[in-house]
Amino acid sequence: MIARLAALLLVLAFCTGARNPILVPEISQHEIQVRQGFTGADLLLFGAILTPEGARAAGDYEIVVLLEGPARSIVVREKRKVAGIWVNADSTEFRSAPSFYALASSHPVASLVDGKTAAIYEMGLKWLQLSPVGVIDPAEQKRFSEGLVDLMRRQGLYQENEGAVKISGQVLYQARISLPSSVQTGTYTAETFAVRDGRVVASAISRVTVSKEGFERVVAYNAERNGFFYGLFAVIVSISMGWIAGRLFALV
Repeated sequence: MIARLAALLLVLAFCTGARNPILVPEISQHEIQVRQGFTGADLLLFGAILTPEGARAAGDYEIVVLLEGPARSIVVREKRKVAGIWVNADSTEFRSAPSFYALASSHPVASLVDGKTAAIYEMGLKWLQLSPVGVIDPAEQKRFSEGLVDLMRRQGLYQENEGAVKISGQVLYQARISLPSSVQTGTYTAETFAVRDGRVVASAISRVTVSKEGFERVVAYNAERNGFFYGLFAVIVSISMGWIAGRLFALV
């Protein structure tokens, strides 16, 4: 009897899992080249919600798309006014903060999943897991985390676009995310989630590479690998430009 019950539970678990859809994601550009005069890029993230057999998935699904740039260490400094002058006060270093973060969803995330699920998948700026270096007071950590998010948001590097995902016939979905001109180079990860009844039932990952090309690539390479010669070159260029400017004004 117990063996039959166990077998029945296995069959039910298998059948339940078989009903979950799969996501087939795609991106309009898998490689973005940063050249002189780069003003940013618009990415179209799209795909299909299908059954494992490739047919239309039954049921109503919501979509959440996250695009994250390479993680990096960031130091946040707090400004304080002393005797009428703004000076650096306290500071905190975050070990690994995404250099870019964008969320797009078919509806507000709070109406799709609970706080626990949103925290697990970092669905939203309030759920970003920013790890400070060392141990600091929780209230202070919260203040610096909110400060970092606000700063990055004002620079266009952190975005939330709830309602930006369009779903057609419960099969096709699409969302547009803008990358500003100040984006960091590296590999960007686009993760798409299918949500139903407050639960993530499917996910898929695709990637975008942002790289510098041409003169910008040469400058970036030498700035990282040959710091001394890069600095020397920068000084020579500055002196040369100043001398040329002086000669031009002397002729006027």
